[in-house]
Amino acid sequence: MKKKFKLSLAAQILIALVLGIVVGAVFYENPAVETYLKPLGTIFLNLIKMIVVPIIISTLIVGVAGTGDLKQLGRLGGKTIIYFEIITTIAIIIGLLITNVFKPGEGIDMNQLEQTDISSYVETTEQVEHDGGFIDTIVGIVPTNVVKAMAEADMLSVIFFSVLFGLGVAAIGDRGKPVLDIAQGVADAMFWVTNLVMKFAPFGVFGLMAVTVSKFGLESLIPLGKLVITVYGAMIFFVIVVLGITAKIVNINIFQVIKILKDELILAYSTSSSETVLPRIMQKMEKFGCPRDITSFVIPTGYSFNLDGSTLYQAIAAIFIAQLYGIDLTIAQQVTLVLVLMVTSKGIAGVPGVSFVVLLATLGSVGIPLEGLAFIAGIDRILDMARTAVNVVGNSLAAIVMSKWEGRFDENKKEEYLTELAK
Repeated sequence: MKKKFKLSLAAQILIALVLGIVVGAVFYENPAVETYLKPLGTIFLNLIKMIVVPIIISTLIVGVAGTGDLKQLGRLGGKTIIYFEIITTIAIIIGLLITNVFKPGEGIDMNQLEQTDISSYVETTEQVEHDGGFIDTIVGIVPTNVVKAMAEADMLSVIFFSVLFGLGVAAIGDRGKPVLDIAQGVADAMFWVTNLVMKFAPFGVFGLMAVTVSKFGLESLIPLGKLVITVYGAMIFFVIVVLGITAKIVNINIFQVIKILKDELILAYSTSSSETVLPRIMQKMEKFGCPRDITSFVIPTGYSFNLDGSTLYQAIAAIFIAQLYGIDLTIAQQVTLVLVLMVTSKGIAGVPGVSFVVLLATLGSVGIPLEGLAFIAGIDRILDMARTAVNVVGNSLAAIVMSKWEGRFDENKKEEYLTELAK
């Protein structure tokens, strides 16, 4: 019997990505592209947002109730935050070093650069500065209304409530078993829904890419080519060297992790949204050998506190803009920049366009003109694609590292999963 040819999800998304670029380039600045194709991307992103909260709540309740140990959970939380802070700080320092060595902002004719209106970003920043300092973020973790937190997809508040609820289910023993069974049923059902939603991913990617390219055009890359090359080169270096060494320390091959996540990385890259792959990477890391309670705690928390690609980009962009204006930052100013980014990159988690907003909130601290962001706003989407993919790798690896650190990583499960994938 002849074997039926079937394209993998990664291949479908890749084809959709290329087709989106072609359509966007052919119909450059044609408003019809946004009118007719943007809904495809919007529907896909809405589908993902629809399933994320139920998956996080159900998997966390099952994981935490299964553990039922507050001390163990506190230890995991402490280790996770320490790990996130170390890795993101390394990302910031590498960003500064690479930009100082390669100087992508020098020698660029600013007359060539097209300024973009950043008023919408400025409004967002004012709101963030008013509502979202670092202390406010910590206070905001505790929700006043859990239903509102779920409706607004406030991940940290949802995680906080789910952990407490899971501990409560464990504490009441047999009386909590029906609740645990319901949570397990919801988790299993939502993972089935996730697999169904992913079938629509190529259409979403096609729509999002076509709209992006038709709006900004490929020629916008030319004068800012040095920045794009620097950012992408730094991202590749960070993943292979920093995350590669981190993986090696816990006896994992980073390329193995990347291979497992190839579908999710292509999807995250093309949509510029790590949220689109959250359910899938939780599922895959669990199959890879990470316990459910660790996976369901570490990965969603990492979406707020472990944005490796975003912090790396923020450091590069800050120095790049300084170089554009011929500002030579002293070592003291660059150290200040590191310290400020360490705080601001955590303090406004969950805001759309978070990297751009962080930069607006940070540049003034070392005397870099905010107007410089107007020159890179046009290609922010292209840069956002790279940093989103790095964020996905970083958070997936974090789940493995924490599982190893806790001594609960299942090597047999990992080997079984790799064998299954090799077939």
